[in-house]
Amino acid sequence: MGELESIRVFLAVAEQESFAGAARQLRLTPASVTRTIAALEDQLGIQLLVRTTRRVSLTSAGALYAARVMPLAKGLAQAVEETREAQGLTAGQIRISAPMSLGLTVLPAVLSQFATLHPQTHVAVILSDSFVDIVEEDYDLAIRVSGPPTDKSTIWRKICKVPRVLVAAPGYLTAKGIPQEPEDLSDYACLSYEANAREEVWELSKGASRRSHKANGTFSANNGDFLARLVLHGEGIALLPRFIVAGDLEAGRLVEILPDWTISEIWLTLYYPPYNQLPLRVATFSDFFETHVKETCAF
Repeated sequence: MGELESIRVFLAVAEQESFAGAARQLRLTPASVTRTIAALEDQLGIQLLVRTTRRVSLTSAGALYAARVMPLAKGLAQAVEETREAQGLTAGQIRISAPMSLGLTVLPAVLSQFATLHPQTHVAVILSDSFVDIVEEDYDLAIRVSGPPTDKSTIWRKICKVPRVLVAAPGYLTAKGIPQEPEDLSDYACLSYEANAREEVWELSKGASRRSHKANGTFSANNGDFLARLVLHGEGIALLPRFIVAGDLEAGRLVEILPDWTISEIWLTLYYPPYNQLPLRVATFSDFFETHVKETCAF
């Protein structure tokens, strides 16, 4: 392994505070990482890292070395990327944050086809239904299903509307019947979807009529698939993206409630850190993702 690659391994160990963590990040074996660090320390004649029972930490000499070589490593990586981009080549890593339900439903097909066309680009996907600060946590982009963007520090790109439906299991409605107006929802258990598992307010409209209903059933959660399972078990009514419950609606396991009322809009949106210009690999993936979604009518 060359000196530049050795430096890259050393910086990964320093960042991860773990030989095993660096190995996973770089897709190397832990033994290879250990040998590389040992060879680098032997070459420099200094100890760069010290192992404790819980983590790997920098020595004072290692901290000084890391501070000096990190800008050089970043500059080299940027130079390589800019050269490839100038030739229209996509390579390197893309770190993507995506919500759990969408990630499981939509992303596998997208990533599989993208990898066929761009094999030199490694895509790292982190699925979470919690809000992620993509600037603070160093993501290249985030895929979100949400209301209007409010984050002023990011760039965003709307892809399409994500239809939502109020749903319940037929058996749950047997005793009380099907709600005919939003006011009727107060007699039913309404399950709340919120990032912090708090009460959700449903905004409904029909023509000039506007209604709000606070979902205050027995359960709330931050994952749509989980709420859908609760609804299937007869625990109440939930407002969910149609793509999560489409199969259950088609099979008759769930029924749509108040279909003639319009639910407040949410969108599938891509968010980016405040780039001056999108890196080619990020722009290429974004275009590919948007095309796939619109061509396959994923929503």
